[in-house]
Amino acid sequence: MNKASGLIVDDVPELMEVGRSQGIGQTLSDLWHHRELLYFLVWKDIKVKYKQTVLGVAWVILQPLIGMALFTLLFGRVAKLPSDGLPYPLFYYTSLLSWTYFSTALITASNSVLSSTSLITKVYFPRILIPAAAVIGSLLDLAIASVILIGLLIFYQVPLGSELALFPIVLILLVVFTLGVGQFLAALNVNYRDIKHALPFVVQLWLFASPVVYPMSLVPEQYRWVVSLNPMTGIIETTRALIAGRAIPWDCLGIACAITALVFVLGLYYFQCTARRFADVI
Repeated sequence: MNKASGLIVDDVPELMEVGRSQGIGQTLSDLWHHRELLYFLVWKDIKVKYKQTVLGVAWVILQPLIGMALFTLLFGRVAKLPSDGLPYPLFYYTSLLSWTYFSTALITASNSVLSSTSLITKVYFPRILIPAAAVIGSLLDLAIASVILIGLLIFYQVPLGSELALFPIVLILLVVFTLGVGQFLAALNVNYRDIKHALPFVVQLWLFASPVVYPMSLVPEQYRWVVSLNPMTGIIETTRALIAGRAIPWDCLGIACAITALVFVLGLYYFQCTARRFADVI
């Protein structure tokens, strides 16, 4: 079979012996060499997500839009939490845009290996492609939902500066962190099926541990370093700073970069070590 389709199951024993000696660099190289298969898996995930839905991609916009309306009412108008100079709808939508991508892609990636049982047991290919496809496929949702953000920026006449050139770096950081956690949970979920039941609850707690509904300035200064250990803090705060034209929180962003790199490497190592047993356990 060609590269995009993988290799037949008879080749699995030999390839898995090779896989034991693979390093992380080789695993990353597999993502590039099997990019055609990665594209196929991404497209498959997108089609499955919107198959037989009435509203289709409208759900991508409705989720952060409804969240923005509720947060603006409850935390903005009622609780009157500060918004660092941004209009409440823009403040919350900007936060929810990153958070919705992270939570959706994380849950999808964590269940990706289990939902690909028939593929894993019949065909050999680098297993890392499965959670990677889930994380990359969710970028389409992020791109569609970003249209509303552009509309809000125009509506509130927010001037955009040259600082927005850093936005691709923040986006890459968000994707890498999501993949790092997602691949770890995907491998863990194969052996411990409790993960898929516990994860939605953990994600809810994670939401309030991240500065989604409140700005970092509301956190007492002596505890900010603790909140900064959550990479989503640096990602969300930097995104809002870029839009608001405020000073970029380099310390927070630097911590997010360091922890994201660590999470990605450890997650990839754990996934790589357990991937060779997927076909037996599933």
